[in-house]
Amino acid sequence: MSHACCGPGYASPEAAMQGEREKLLYTIALYTGSTIVEPDYLATVDVDPESPTYSQVIHRLPMPYVGDELHHFGWNACSSCHGDANKSRRYLVIPGIRSSRIYIIDTIEAKAPKIHKVIEPEEIKAKANLTAPHTVHCLANGQVMISMLGDREGNGPGGFLLLDDNFDILGRWEQNASGMKFNYDFWYQPRHNIMVSSEWGAPKTFYRGFDLNDVAAGNYGQHLHFWNWEKHEIIQSMDLGEEGLVPLEVRFHHDPDSTHGFVGAALSSNIWHWYKNGTWQVNKVIDVPSVDLEGFPIPLPSLITDLILSLDDRFLYFSNWLHGDIRQYDISDPHNPKQTGQVWVGGLLGKSGEINGHKPVGGPQMLQLSLDGKRLYVTNSLFSTWDDQFYPDLAKAGSYMLQIDCDIESGGLAVNPNFYIDFGAEPQGPSRAHEMRYPGGDCTSDIWV
Repeated sequence: MSHACCGPGYASPEAAMQGEREKLLYTIALYTGSTIVEPDYLATVDVDPESPTYSQVIHRLPMPYVGDELHHFGWNACSSCHGDANKSRRYLVIPGIRSSRIYIIDTIEAKAPKIHKVIEPEEIKAKANLTAPHTVHCLANGQVMISMLGDREGNGPGGFLLLDDNFDILGRWEQNASGMKFNYDFWYQPRHNIMVSSEWGAPKTFYRGFDLNDVAAGNYGQHLHFWNWEKHEIIQSMDLGEEGLVPLEVRFHHDPDSTHGFVGAALSSNIWHWYKNGTWQVNKVIDVPSVDLEGFPIPLPSLITDLILSLDDRFLYFSNWLHGDIRQYDISDPHNPKQTGQVWVGGLLGKSGEINGHKPVGGPQMLQLSLDGKRLYVTNSLFSTWDDQFYPDLAKAGSYMLQIDCDIESGGLAVNPNFYIDFGAEPQGPSRAHEMRYPGGDCTSDIWV
């Protein structure tokens, strides 16, 4: 298996842990959608228990514009670049999903990143007719690929934008996207000449908030797409039907020889497993039942909004944003996941109570896992307009960031009592936290080839 020049080699993930601990964590923090007229920013969080500033935001990098809605982000280089010693994980690529502006952030000073370059939305529209950037992945050739959820008018299906190693726009990656109505997340496995992508909805639909009528009208996705990685074209689309509404985060095994992967269908509140057995197969392996809740028009779905696989591909974690719990599953047999842990941290069901002296507003959303699999970090903002619908106090209260301790021997989850980031107490006022990244690479940004 290939070792990475700028990240841990898959063949021995535990070797990367010898004498080293992830000490910093970057997270997006938002004012978009708030009454506070300030730009979104990149927060640097100290996650080193031995540091005097442990469990604190130690640096804030504000963007130059207001209203970007920074969302997901990624690196210019990761483990897929193992063949090029000149590549290093130095630049963060941070898109604004609402503004379609893309920021390139230099992290040469890890504790105090700086803006390196800004790609304006007008240039993206002119050169690629795309908007609403979402997932960022580095490629083995030094390019960066970004899933884009809409065209210049905010219509689906969007596509995939390519940047060169100077962060100049090359154009679009896809050659034939027949069958794709919407776009969202993606993950590629070159050893199998495959990429898998999922579907949320068109920006003009989800920007304004969630409406059940949009589901009935077919304005949200329910397909999983399998692409020929070399030819840049869809070879197979799986319709998950009403059992698989709004498939969001896709995660292949980290093992580049494996064909197994998982996707969470948010609205249907289940996990689907894919694998190759002659042809690509997809089947549902986990269901989270909806719950009757007074005042809610339908049985309340759990709304699975993020999932993550441990680096050794043994455990799967996912967050139920509306119900309020995080779950751990042993996926040693990927066809038959076994639940091994659960913890409540907010949510509409009210099962968590106070956490480290705070009453949490909102439910668990974005996840990031340490490379040794022992520390799971969680934030609680989904998307500004959706936050305002389901958790109307979140913008005023601000987000939390928690550390969940993971038992990786026999299974189990517990909130760490010594770690709590209160984004309600930020200098410019309460902000909402979203995706997180480790400077040294993490379980959702690295792809081994």
